[in-house]
Amino acid sequence: MAARPPTSDDDDGPDVVEFGIPAAESFLDAADVTYPVDRETLVAATGDPEVPIDTRGRTVAFSTALERTERERFDSRRDLLNALHPVLEDARQSGAAGVLGYVRSLIPSVLR
Repeated sequence: MAARPPTSDDDDGPDVVEFGIPAAESFLDAADVTYPVDRETLVAATGDPEVPIDTRGRTVAFSTALERTERERFDSRRDLLNALHPVLEDARQSGAAGVLGYVRSLIPSVLR
């Protein structure tokens, strides 16, 4: 998932803010990982980054997300990402405060 950041006068920022699976993929791109791979090796190779899970800046530690998959080993990158997807989605949805949280997420942060 990715979303455009709020508009501002400076153009120094990124064009998009990555969160969820795209953010996890960018950490994997920077790591030297060969598959099959276990959780411990993934954490060591990535440095256990905080994975953004929404546009509000909430994060989950990569090691925590891996632990929540309840898997010790991943046979391929696709296998890993498929296991992480529901975990990161659950983490993202768990922070929403019902209807109010949903409506608030639609309002740009500069207006809050």
